[in-house]
Amino acid sequence: MTLRASFSLAISRGFLAFLLATSLFGVMSGQAAQAAQAGDPRIERIAPVVRNGRIELDADVNFALNDQLRDAAQRGVPLFFTADLVIKRSRWWWFDHTVVNTSLTWRIVYNALTRQWRAGTGALSLPVASLDDAMDLVRHIRNWPVGATDQFESDVKYSGQLRVRLDTSMLTRPLQVNALNSSSWSPATPWTSFTFALARPAQ
Repeated sequence: MTLRASFSLAISRGFLAFLLATSLFGVMSGQAAQAAQAGDPRIERIAPVVRNGRIELDADVNFALNDQLRDAAQRGVPLFFTADLVIKRSRWWWFDHTVVNTSLTWRIVYNALTRQWRAGTGALSLPVASLDDAMDLVRHIRNWPVGATDQFESDVKYSGQLRVRLDTSMLTRPLQVNALNSSSWSPATPWTSFTFALARPAQ
């Protein structure tokens, strides 16, 4: 599916129009097709957009929690989810050039004493009403800044890949050992590919 949108950026000498064309392959492999059929975690939409002189990423993710993870979260075990993003530019004379290689991690935790859920990224953590409300941050990625527009050349096709996973590396050591031996602690979307290009600025 190809997504096309136009964006305008205000600058001191006027306005430059950018066209950000995206092409999302929702099912890029047999693995992704099986995941979609089985209801496993999967990326449903990826939309790179230009806002305020930078490329930001919006994405929708189908990511349901199994009973074991829900039970652990309700017992106060912090859950960490990480989105990994790679954007490359192909080069015929050499290996592809990696323009962006970044990640975004959410922390979801329940305080049994205050009976309050909190969710956020980095040092920012806000109260939310429920575990599902907390998971909405993971399922609906919005305004994720991934790079300035001057990192990308006009009329050049860039290829990206995105995945979202339960980040077991941030669990306590006993839970990390348990995660290695249990498929319930390893939910992740397949890598999902997309492409986009910035149109040449209008003169």
